[in-house]
Amino acid sequence: MDPVLIGQGLLNGLLFGGVYSLMAVGLTLIFGVMRVVNFAHGDMMVWGMYLALLFSMRLGLDPYLSFVLCAAALFVLGFAVQRGLVNRIIDAPHEMQILLMLGVALVLENAALVTFGPDPRRVRSVLSQSALWVGPFFLDVARLVTFALAVVLTGLLSLFLFRTDLGRSMRAAADNPYGAAIIGTDVRRVYGVAFGIGAACVGAAGALLAPFYPFQPSVGLSASVTSFNIVIIGGMGSLPGAFLGGLLVATAESLGAVFLSPSLKELVSFSLLIVILLFRPAGLFGRRSA
Repeated sequence: MDPVLIGQGLLNGLLFGGVYSLMAVGLTLIFGVMRVVNFAHGDMMVWGMYLALLFSMRLGLDPYLSFVLCAAALFVLGFAVQRGLVNRIIDAPHEMQILLMLGVALVLENAALVTFGPDPRRVRSVLSQSALWVGPFFLDVARLVTFALAVVLTGLLSLFLFRTDLGRSMRAAADNPYGAAIIGTDVRRVYGVAFGIGAACVGAAGALLAPFYPFQPSVGLSASVTSFNIVIIGGMGSLPGAFLGGLLVATAESLGAVFLSPSLKELVSFSLLIVILLFRPAGLFGRRSA
């Protein structure tokens, strides 16, 4: 096997892993704060993709600029879903939460189908035509920019959680919602913001992914499964775990395409999940329950 080909696969996986990490960070934030599994996560990403397409067609905005608007729109959607629906069953059994989020996923998927149709779409970007050579390795500028933006956004989220009053309130509500309410924290508002930020992360990820692959309303399920896989590998509720898990899964899929076949990427990523859970049942950064 050509070592340059292996190195290229490793490089491509690492660069693409940034957007995988951003997807997973949004999902793990929602679960870590609210203990709610967002089964509509992938469908929210699809809406980020379609919004990037709309901004490109109507305003001529490149997705590497419009991702900010996509994130803002998905924040509003996530906040509204949490305050209008999830809050009503926040203390209900987990089965009720699962059914609700599956219902939201179906509504979002079918709304995209009715609005945009079933045909695959793709967003054009000027960066898609740019490339660099570093020694024997080919660097796709679009992947490089995507990775950099994903790292910056994840870093900003970490700063928000650890350096702002609202972020500290969010962490307090995640650790002990009843104790946080006693000291004056509006826990329901914090939950709404957390859900909105999680949706914003995956909306931005969708916009950044849109130039790479054709997409259609049905890809939301695959995106949700990938996000769950990454979050479980990293450890449920762990932001560092979600980020590292995204890099690991993307790199494993890229190397799997080199050694096996691009069509077997799910096999590779789930094999990685099984191996990690054999040695770390709670994930790389997860904590075992007592």
